[in-house]
Amino acid sequence: MAGAEATTPDVTGAVDPRSRISDLCSLLETYLEPRQVKVVHDAYLFGAAAHEGQRRLSGEPYITHPVAVAKVLGEMRLDYQSIVAAILHDVIEDTPTAKEQIASDFGEEVAELVDGVSKLTQIQFESKAEAQAANFRKMVLAMARDIRVIIIKLADRLHNMRTIWVMPPHKRRRIARETLEIYAPIAHRLGINNMRVELEDLAFAALYPMRCRVLKAQVRKARRNQKELVTKVGLAIEERLRSAGIEPRVVGREKHLFGIYNKMLNEGGERKGFNAVFDVYGFRIIVDDLDTCYRSLGVMHGLYKPVPGYFKDYIAIPKSNGYQSLHTTLWGPQGVQIEVQIRTVEMDRVAEMGVAAHWMYKTGDDSQNTAQTRAREWVKDLMEMQRNAGNPLEFIENVKVDLFPDEVYVFTPLGEIMELPRGATMVDFAYAVHSDIGDTCLAAKADKRLVPLRTPLQTGQTVDIITAPGARPNPAWLDFVVTAKARSAIRHSLKNLRREEAVNLGRRLLGQAMESLGHDLESLETKDDVAAALKNLGVDSLESLMESIGLGRLMPWLAARHLTGLTEDMGEHVSPGAGREPLTIRGTEGAVVTFARCCNPIPGDPIIGFASSGRGVVVHLQDCKNLVEYRKHPEKWLDVQWEPDVDRDFSVPIRVDVVNQRGVLAEVAASISDMEGNIVNVAVDEREGLIVTIHFTIAVKNRRHLARIMRRLRVLKTVLRINRVKS
Repeated sequence: MAGAEATTPDVTGAVDPRSRISDLCSLLETYLEPRQVKVVHDAYLFGAAAHEGQRRLSGEPYITHPVAVAKVLGEMRLDYQSIVAAILHDVIEDTPTAKEQIASDFGEEVAELVDGVSKLTQIQFESKAEAQAANFRKMVLAMARDIRVIIIKLADRLHNMRTIWVMPPHKRRRIARETLEIYAPIAHRLGINNMRVELEDLAFAALYPMRCRVLKAQVRKARRNQKELVTKVGLAIEERLRSAGIEPRVVGREKHLFGIYNKMLNEGGERKGFNAVFDVYGFRIIVDDLDTCYRSLGVMHGLYKPVPGYFKDYIAIPKSNGYQSLHTTLWGPQGVQIEVQIRTVEMDRVAEMGVAAHWMYKTGDDSQNTAQTRAREWVKDLMEMQRNAGNPLEFIENVKVDLFPDEVYVFTPLGEIMELPRGATMVDFAYAVHSDIGDTCLAAKADKRLVPLRTPLQTGQTVDIITAPGARPNPAWLDFVVTAKARSAIRHSLKNLRREEAVNLGRRLLGQAMESLGHDLESLETKDDVAAALKNLGVDSLESLMESIGLGRLMPWLAARHLTGLTEDMGEHVSPGAGREPLTIRGTEGAVVTFARCCNPIPGDPIIGFASSGRGVVVHLQDCKNLVEYRKHPEKWLDVQWEPDVDRDFSVPIRVDVVNQRGVLAEVAASISDMEGNIVNVAVDEREGLIVTIHFTIAVKNRRHLARIMRRLRVLKTVLRINRVKS
C-alpha cells in the first residue's frame, strides 16, 4: 500500500509489502528493460493505493497477494504487461477502480488482461456453481483474445493454494477440489508442467491432508533407500552417451505426490501398492538437437534392454499441449525399471512452461512454438463449445470432459494426424474434423472397412467419414460420444432441429386457424397492426410465434384472433374444429408431434390432438381414458387425422392368454413374424397353472395390419383370448 501504513510492519508479523516489491523488481531486472521495471513499480503504487485498508485472512495487507502473483509470473519470465496485469488483477473486482482508469494509466492491453481475469461481480446468479461457471466462461472469452489471461489466473490460483491453510476447512476443500478439476488440468492442457505439479500437490494436501502426510513420509523413506542406485544409473547413462560422442544433461526425475497417489488409485483400472508405483526410476536426458534425440535412444536401448510396448514417440506426434519427447522404459540393474525421457533444450523449455515459453524466449516466429499453436486451436474449440452450450453449467461440464484426455492418434484419408481422447468414437472423429461433417455423418470406415458409428477409435487407424446432405444428428449419439466438442455440437443441432420442426408445425396450425376466421396467413405481412398483436402475445416475430404454437405454448386460435383483430370477446367458446379441415398427421413430424404412450394410437384409429406446453401436439385415441381430464380444456384440443399413406411402424401393446404348454411362446412369436409384425418387447405373466398371459409390444403399419395379426393368432389352438391394450 501507499503511504505510511504501507511502510509499517504488520502487527501479525506479516512480511512488509515493500520487501515484496523490492524482491520482484530485482527479479524483473534480470530480463526486463529498466523502463519496463519502472512501469511495474508504478503499477504496485497504484494497486497499493487502491487496496489500502484491505487485508487478507492471514492479516497481511492485501497488496502482498497481487505482488506474489506477479512474482510467480516473473519466475516464468513473462512480459511486463502480464506482470502489471497481475499486480492490478483484483482492483476492478475489489475496489472502485474502473477499467477505463487502468487503460488510461497503463494501456488498453493491460486493461483487457485485468478485465479478463476479474470475476463477474455485477450479475446475480441462482447458485454459486452457476456463478463459478459463468466466471469461467467469461475467462474463456478473454482467453480467446489473449491467452495470457489464463496464465495470470493460474498464477493467482497458485498463490491462493500456497496460502490456503488460513481458510476454514469446508472452503479449503471446495477450492482444492476446483483446483484439481479445472485449474491443474488447464495448466496441463497448456503445457505449464511445473505449475500443474505444484497445484496438484497443494490441492492434494488440502483435500486429503492425512493421506498426503502418510505418502510424503513413505516417499522420503523410499528416496533415502534409492539414492545410491539412482546415482549409479545416472552415471552409467552419462558415461555411455559421452562414449558415443553425445554431450547430455542427465537429470533424475522425481515423481510428485499427487502423481504417485493417482497411479496407486487408477493404474490399469485397479489399485496398486506404493512400491509397485514408486519402484520405477525416472531420468530425463536433454541434448542439443532433434537428430541427437534419436541417436541417444539407440544408445539407451544398447545400454539396457527396453520393455516391449513402452516406447512412445511424442516428437513425431506431439501431445495436445505441444509436449515433445521420446519416452522409453528399460530394464536396469537389479531388475528395476527405468523410465527415460529424451528431448532437446527447446523441448524441455516447452515441456516445463508450455504456452508461457512463447513470452519467455521470443523467436519472432509464433509458428515455432508448438504449445502456443495448439493452445490457440484448443481455445478455438472452447469458443465453439461456448456458443453451442445452453448455459454456463453445461459449458463448464463440457470443458471438464475435454480436460482429461488420454489420447489416441488416428489419420484422415489425406494422412493428417488427428488426436482424440481414448474411448472417442467415429462420431467424435467426424466432429473433430468439422462440425458440418459431424452433423451430416451417415457412416464411417476404419482402414477401409465399414464400422458402426459408435466404434471406439484405435491408434494408427485411417478413418473416413461418409456424409449425406440430408443427414441429421441422432439423439442416440449422445449416449456414446466422449468429446466435449461433439456433445455440445450435437445438442446444439438437435435444439435447432426441434425449433425448425416446431416452426413448421406452428405454421400449419396457425394457417388453419386463420382460414377458419376467413383470413390468409400470407396476408399478415402487409398488416400494420401485426407488430402490436405480436407484442400482446409476448413474442418478437412471426417465426417465434409459430415456434410457440408448435411447442404448445400458445393456442393457434388465440394467436389467429389477435392477428386478425378479433379480440373483443375472447371469452366466447371457440370450437377447435370449427370451419377448417383437421390437421394431417404423417407420423414423422419428430419431436413436436408425439404419440401418447397411454393409448398408443396407430394409423386408422380415430384420434385427437392435445396441445401440451413445451411438448407440442400429443396425439391420443378419441376414447382414451386420460382425455377425461383434458376435456376441461377444450381450447387446447386440435382436430387431427392420419395421412392416407403413412409409411412407418408404430408400436402397439397386445395381451394374449394362452394354454400353458411347452413351445407356446415360440408358436405365437412365429405367427406374428409370419404376418410381418416385429416384436419390440415381450413379458410373461403366469396367472394360473393352466393359463399364461403374454404381453407383447409389436410394431405394425396400421390398424388393418394389427387386425390381420390378431386374426391369425385367434386361429391357434393354444390361444384362448387376445385383445389390444389401450390404456
